[in-house]
Amino acid sequence: MSDPEFVPRGRNLTLGQVASLTGGEVAPACRGRQIHNVAPLDRAGPTDISFLDKGHFAATAAQTHAEACLVSRPLATHLPGGVAAVIVREPYRAFVTVARALFPDALRPSSLYEGRGIAGAHVHPLARLEEGVTADPGAVIGPRAEIGGGTVIGANAVIGADVRIGRDSAIGAGTVISHSLIGDRVIIHPGCNIGQDGFGFVMGDKGHVKVPQVGRVIIQDDAEIGAGCAVDRGAIRDTVVGEGTKIDNMVQIGHNVSIGRHCIIVAQTGISGSSTLEDYVVLGARVGLNNQVTIGEGAQIAAVSVVHGDVPAGARWGGTPAKPVKLWFREMALLAKMARDQVDRKPANND
Repeated sequence: MSDPEFVPRGRNLTLGQVASLTGGEVAPACRGRQIHNVAPLDRAGPTDISFLDKGHFAATAAQTHAEACLVSRPLATHLPGGVAAVIVREPYRAFVTVARALFPDALRPSSLYEGRGIAGAHVHPLARLEEGVTADPGAVIGPRAEIGGGTVIGANAVIGADVRIGRDSAIGAGTVISHSLIGDRVIIHPGCNIGQDGFGFVMGDKGHVKVPQVGRVIIQDDAEIGAGCAVDRGAIRDTVVGEGTKIDNMVQIGHNVSIGRHCIIVAQTGISGSSTLEDYVVLGARVGLNNQVTIGEGAQIAAVSVVHGDVPAGARWGGTPAKPVKLWFREMALLAKMARDQVDRKPANND
């Protein structure tokens, strides 16, 4: 079996260029050395660059065969003599900067068909596509849809009537989008459903009456939505995903939810209808938010927490039900102590 290169390199870098990109320092004698790839310390070889940002990886660093390593000054002494040290303030951030320069094509999904233009897609005659749109085989673009130049529509994706998608965005294979306005440079990974009915019913003993969902989904510039997510359209106001927000795989966002700018929402989180996340909120994996909850700006919720009430700006909460982290930790410690005491008091079984 052949060994394909799925993500081609954009260019090689000298260590002098690496230092310029990262604001780092490198010995003059090493500035001309070439970097072709990125790799972890234990896998790196000649022409690879790695990073060291924590002392507990020092033993691995001492055995690395990397060409160079991005490292803080205090940890540089752990590198073997033949490894060029690029001294930086934040090694991992610098490593990401180098990786982005080496692999620019990895920053945004491209056509899986490696096509250009409309390659077997079904485009309604009333749709409006700017020059430079790519649509892979099987994609469907509905009437009056508008798509900006440089955007890629994946195979078998469906873009519904009147949907707007900005420039240089990427819509993954099998994604279905309706009732939505999507900005520039937005990435929506495969298998998402955006703009379908929100879950709204008036319950009763004679059956459940469906509530019309007449709002939209608005996804602002530079947002990214992971594979398998569902974003319901609003019922009586729009569902909004703010500028620069990053959403992991398999997240459910209910109707009327408002998510601010530059939030982070990790996998399998569920956000109930009419909740609000202010800017820079972080939700760990599998967090659950009840209806009409507000999470204040910059607040962080620990993984596998359930939030029933509003969270103040800048707070750190966790648990079920969620509460301030220090209180949560004290409660867990107290419960553990009570359990140990109960075990210690239990009479020995002499049978």
